[in-house]
Amino acid sequence: MGPVKGAATGAFGARLLPLAVWALTRAALLLCVFKVFTVPGPDVTVDVSVIYRGWYDVLRTGTYPLDDITWQYPPAAALAMLSPALLPFLEYAAAFFVLVLLCDALVLGLLLYAGRRPGIRDAGAWVWVAGVPLLGPTAYARYDLMVTALAVAALLAGLRRPRALGVLAGFGALLKVWPVLLLVGTRRGRATRGAWVSAAVTGAVVAAGCALAMPGAFAFLEFQRERGTEIESLGALFFHVARHFGWEGRVELHYGSLEFLGPHVPLVSALALGLSLPAFGWLLVWRLRAREFSVRTPAEAAFTAVLLFTTTSRVISPQYLVWLVGLAAVCLVFRDGRTVLPACLVLLAAGATLLEFPLGFGHVVASDATGVGLLVVRNGLLVAASVIAGRRLWRETVPGRGRPAGRPAGGAADTVPGAAAQPSRALR
Repeated sequence: MGPVKGAATGAFGARLLPLAVWALTRAALLLCVFKVFTVPGPDVTVDVSVIYRGWYDVLRTGTYPLDDITWQYPPAAALAMLSPALLPFLEYAAAFFVLVLLCDALVLGLLLYAGRRPGIRDAGAWVWVAGVPLLGPTAYARYDLMVTALAVAALLAGLRRPRALGVLAGFGALLKVWPVLLLVGTRRGRATRGAWVSAAVTGAVVAAGCALAMPGAFAFLEFQRERGTEIESLGALFFHVARHFGWEGRVELHYGSLEFLGPHVPLVSALALGLSLPAFGWLLVWRLRAREFSVRTPAEAAFTAVLLFTTTSRVISPQYLVWLVGLAAVCLVFRDGRTVLPACLVLLAAGATLLEFPLGFGHVVASDATGVGLLVVRNGLLVAASVIAGRRLWRETVPGRGRPAGRPAGGAADTVPGAAAQPSRALR
């Protein structure tokens, strides 16, 4: 066998390995959601078989769930709830799981395809292959993976076409809000104008279309505002500890999730919202001061922004980790990326999330030592990842002492064939 043929065979084998691991792990997830195997803890498929199915029945009548306070999603989320109708030969939940599997496969395909370009690697595909099963069946029992697939496609398309990034981010924001953060790291100048204008136009058109199609498109805003402190959030740690010192509150199902109710909860909820304000302020200052925009900056900025807002949120549902795994995977497709450590911390947090929900959720609800310990580990990993990612993004893009604007922090220029192939420099 000649050296060229041997290298080609080796490359082909390297491509098959992530596909094989993906197939095995996803088969295991499907066996779990189809209840061939039962995962200890709460039944994570109830959201699909009962809640989503109930919304599906209401949406088919031509209206949003106006009287259901658990409907807390932007108007385009109706498309995700209605999507199982694309597979009418399957029962609702089964069709939903199959569609999520297809979105999962799409993400892997996009990451592997991106890895064929010079300066790109397969590490991102491996993050996705490993990260999703670390979350267990929850990853397939929510529509967040669908939204994440859209976000991954947006960031990869944005390498060459900023307007495509804008269109997909604008549509994604009407699915679950957070994809609007994909726009925070676009290059200054034409790229930013194209992406942001495209996102605004797309968002406006989709919002108007939803509002005209059915009444109640924006009822979710009222329901979302009334949410409290969910028991898995960072702020909830205060009450988990306080329960051991005589705090008289309780845990109840409230607005679709288990939350703490009782003395001082409104204050802690307000403080949690207040934490998001400094995060937003830091992002704004970073955006104003950043000068060194490279091809990987949009992905790294989006990853950092979503990390910050997830960590400081009043609600950190297990499925939120799917967003972070997807964005971390895009960041790691670049060979000289600076997010390896925070991406690894996110993978560890995903594994800790599986231990916390559903496996150890009884301990979390009881606020015992095991439950509190799991939350401290998971939320601590998210805090550490947020701080490290933010610090590295700042050092990479903001000119500092001894490094004037125009001198890349990372050294060599990074380019993507077919894109606006430019070195890491100020784009004004």
